Amino acid sequence: MKRRVFIIVLDSLGIGRMPDAPLFGDGDVNTLKRISSSPEFRFESMREMGAGLLDGVDYLPKTDRPEAAVCRLAERSAGKDTTIGHWEIAGVVSPSPLPTYPKGFPDEVLDEFRRQTGRDVLCNLPYSGTDVIRDYGEEHLRTGALIVYTSADSVFQIAAHEGLVPPEKLYEYCRIARGILTGRHAVGRVIARPFVGEPGSFTRTSNRHDFSLEPPKETLLDALASAGRDVISVGKIYDIFAGRGVTESNFTHGNAEGMEKTLEIAERDFDGLCFVNLVDFDMLYGHRQDVDGYARAFAAFDEFLPKFKAKMREDDILFITADHGCDPGDEHTDHTREHVPLIVYGKGIKPVNLGTRAGFCDIAATAAEALGVPYRGDGKSFYKIVARPTETELALCRAALEGRRRAYVPYSGFSVGAALLTPSGKIFSGCNIENAAFTPTNCAERTALFKAVSEGEKQFTMLAVCSGKGERADSGFPPCGVCRQALSEFCSPDMPVLIMKNDGEFERTTFSELLPDSFTSDFLK
Repeated sequence: MKRRVFIIVLDSLGIGRMPDAPLFGDGDVNTLKRISSSPEFRFESMREMGAGLLDGVDYLPKTDRPEAAVCRLAERSAGKDTTIGHWEIAGVVSPSPLPTYPKGFPDEVLDEFRRQTGRDVLCNLPYSGTDVIRDYGEEHLRTGALIVYTSADSVFQIAAHEGLVPPEKLYEYCRIARGILTGRHAVGRVIARPFVGEPGSFTRTSNRHDFSLEPPKETLLDALASAGRDVISVGKIYDIFAGRGVTESNFTHGNAEGMEKTLEIAERDFDGLCFVNLVDFDMLYGHRQDVDGYARAFAAFDEFLPKFKAKMREDDILFITADHGCDPGDEHTDHTREHVPLIVYGKGIKPVNLGTRAGFCDIAATAAEALGVPYRGDGKSFYKIVARPTETELALCRAALEGRRRAYVPYSGFSVGAALLTPSGKIFSGCNIENAAFTPTNCAERTALFKAVSEGEKQFTMLAVCSGKGERADSGFPPCGVCRQALSEFCSPDMPVLIMKNDGEFERTTFSELLPDSFTSDFLK
């Protein structure tokens, strides 16, 4: 199955503090609410999507006809940084936080860094990126020592003037630091922070580069690449995952270039995932406490959305989310421990409100299922909840309903219809057939199965079941144990099963969910 999935991360767009925020040094933080008070804020496209319906977002306009499924996500990982946030989006929950250095890095790290680079070090404290070059930039130019600093996040940052240390040389120093920072000092990211200008007017350039720790286990990106699917990164995604699982990378210099590149990719044929990070929200506005700047960046994304939607194809799915918060109006310049939004849009997606779910990792599980890849990581897929019925599913349900009308149930009055789909697209339907002696009674599922097998069919791709008393189906009933066992002889564990309801809708499940530990022929060998 070929399909395109886009995940766009609005870096740091939190939507309200999590209950454990005080443990991370955060109070009443809410990034989206903060920027919504700015006169620069625009919300029309996101409102139409349904973002105003997110749990806790009671301060923004709503719509009665949302275009997308919406959900508020709580982070399960022990952190509030870019690395851990993106890892979780890609399916990996981090139960332990990455190391931080509120008093600077120990001598054992810096001494080895000095030895391998041949340069001395300045600062070695948690610092604002703009303040550190203001306070240490002139000394750096005079002495040649590298400015090393950190933050509340798990980062080792190296700032250097491009006129003294060209970016490629700075990247070499970062690779040295990445090799040193292992084991208990394995920080999430080593970041190159080049700058230019004269004393009193230093400015950082767009040549930033991140050197990340590799994820501790398989991610969605790894699984897709292993399955031969495309994994296209835009922005700093390649850096965050240390390149692992990425089949094509597109570096960008900010949100505008990232959105433009994403529009270009939307014009292309590919099969898999396009994973986008828009970093300016965090880097330029959140950390710098610039509420109006953040609001302008959000307005630019809101304006971008209709252009992107116009390029989406019939089967495309778009996920819009964030990796943490960075409230630009709180008491500090660091990231904030917040819930994040999730907007899921596509022609095949129902506009349902999923409330609040635990785990950014549900994005990876859902994207994987939509792409037909068995990976679920640490998450739980909600694809079956948000996916609209396909023509194939509707046809199978109609066949099951027609089978139910033919049921012979003079004793129980409980009629059941079932329909099995073969790989060739042929449908075999069946009904339950009762007998006065009860034991010879046959269920609808086995009737359909035996009919198909008797005609030479032994492979099936989907099952639909419709059951209930009288003329109406009830809340939906799965196959009985005997039918599940009979079906297990021919049906794969991941085969979709549709359990129909009396309102014409159905719930999706899989055969392995119905019969997780079936008795197979392997036990007879």
